[in-house]
Amino acid sequence: MEERSFLTLGDGTRVAYRLDGQPHSPVLVLSNSIGTALEMWTDDVPDLAEHFRVLRYDMRGHGASDVPAGAYSLPRLGRDVVEMMDKLGIERAHFLGLSLGGFVGQWLGIHVPERIDRLVLSNTSAYLGPAEQIDARIASVREPANIAETAETFLRNWFPSSMLNDREPAVEKFRQVLLAMNPHGIAASLAAVRDADLRRTVALIERPTLVITGRDDTVTAASHGEAIAATIPGAQLVALPTVHLPNIERPREFRDAVLTFLLQR
Repeated sequence: MEERSFLTLGDGTRVAYRLDGQPHSPVLVLSNSIGTALEMWTDDVPDLAEHFRVLRYDMRGHGASDVPAGAYSLPRLGRDVVEMMDKLGIERAHFLGLSLGGFVGQWLGIHVPERIDRLVLSNTSAYLGPAEQIDARIASVREPANIAETAETFLRNWFPSSMLNDREPAVEKFRQVLLAMNPHGIAASLAAVRDADLRRTVALIERPTLVITGRDDTVTAASHGEAIAATIPGAQLVALPTVHLPNIERPREFRDAVLTFLLQR
């Protein structure tokens, strides 16, 4: 596990974070998918930190951060980012969110655009209902005895069968993180996805936006990203031949797309 620092948010939740790169570089916030920790970006950091001060964090309920009781909400997850930026003295930042992190990015773009420079939304959706389907997943995840099954379900949704069958080291790292995860943190975060519907309000996003989709993504289908890109004025769209975690499956293409967009003048 990489070394972390900690800060305490307004509701008393302690959040783990890490900063890499030169202190005076523009800040880039990286926001994770459900069931992962900030290590999901480890291999991306060297390239990104050449240009940015990279801020990674474990969402509430994940990694080394606290696991508050109750269902989480998208506004709460968005305010977590704003409070973290406030406490670290970051006025504005680029934001890259993947999956649940992409939901958070959309919320930030809608509600606090003055804090965001450029926005990258990867393998995400504006709405992932129906609620009944997600409720069934939440009920399953809450059972501690199901954590191994939960981990395998997530991995099947994240990676192509070739990577799973070969038990590639990257996959094994994600498996270990999932097996160590508090089930309540996953379930509470799924509730935030269940209750989120940004299909109309993403039209309010005015920040320059890049949407990245995975052609074979079964969690947030490529059509979901296409709909976001079509709704946000001027948004750019990049489609990659991946499942749900393009930064792991196609790291070079993913980072090229991100850096090309973020470094545009």
